[in-house]
Amino acid sequence: MEILNALALFTNFVGLPALAYGSQLALGALGVTLIYAVLRFTYFAHGDLMAFGTMVVVLATWGLQALGIGLGPLPTALLALPIGIAVAAGATLLCDAWVFSFYRRQRARPVVFMIASVGVMFLFNGIVRIVIGPDDQRFADGERFLFKVGDFRDWTGLDEGIAFRSTQALTIVAAVIAMAALFWFLQRTRMGKAMRAYSDEEDLALLSGVDPAKVVRTAWILAAALATLAGVLYGLDKSFKPFTYFQLLLPIFASAILGGIGNPLGAVVGAYIVAFSEVMVTYAYRKFAGYLLPEDAVPDGLLQLLSTDYKFAVSFVILVVVLLARPTGIFRGKVI
Repeated sequence: MEILNALALFTNFVGLPALAYGSQLALGALGVTLIYAVLRFTYFAHGDLMAFGTMVVVLATWGLQALGIGLGPLPTALLALPIGIAVAAGATLLCDAWVFSFYRRQRARPVVFMIASVGVMFLFNGIVRIVIGPDDQRFADGERFLFKVGDFRDWTGLDEGIAFRSTQALTIVAAVIAMAALFWFLQRTRMGKAMRAYSDEEDLALLSGVDPAKVVRTAWILAAALATLAGVLYGLDKSFKPFTYFQLLLPIFASAILGGIGNPLGAVVGAYIVAFSEVMVTYAYRKFAGYLLPEDAVPDGLLQLLSTDYKFAVSFVILVVVLLARPTGIFRGKVI
């Protein structure tokens, strides 16, 4: 019974939060890795693109709620999601037309694209702060829980319970569907195969009749859709705060580089490793240890390796170690 209580405690405070957080990071890392694989530069504006797309969804959600339109037990944000994706995709295409296409014509070095993306990052950041402000915004509605701690205790008779929030379930299901759809698109559709060919060998792909303009547009649209979906799911699960999305850029890049930047499967695997690492390192294990150790053997401290205020330091350490020990990542590099 003590082991089951410890397992329930761990699932409630580590397992489910890390699984949901990893799903959000995976979607963000997929967008970064797509841009890197197709356009061959590191897109530093991705975190603020997530914030921009989510801001549009938040505003659209508030408008729908004011009109009395909703989805019952599901968040109204799901109805507003296509609007956010469309606006974010339009914004990224405009940025490409006004900024990145010029450097492609000049055949500029990747570092020039990277610096330009920093400028785009500040542009998105400023727009979001002017339009919606820097403060926390909550836009989740519908049912909050699939089941609560008390319900779980009643079902199982355990002292510890598990609360499964509807936003966690929505995040996991939506991420699985989105990732499956993306992998199907890349493997089965003509445009997906063209993107893979363009990523693998640009000159040979052009000789084979691949239209580079269409490939670039598709990459931007997919990245914007993934960024908006990741941002909305994160905002529903926690809250929407623009600066937090800027901070998410670190674990997203750590995920992409850990898995092998440019490799979608690596981005997904890296995201879950980073998420579980952050949550497990910052969790206080004292109560968990109390179920597994004799009472007199339980330490007085929290048994917490790192405060939750410094959870992004875990991503930074992972990023540094990977760059020093295995820069190509787990799946070795740029293949879509």
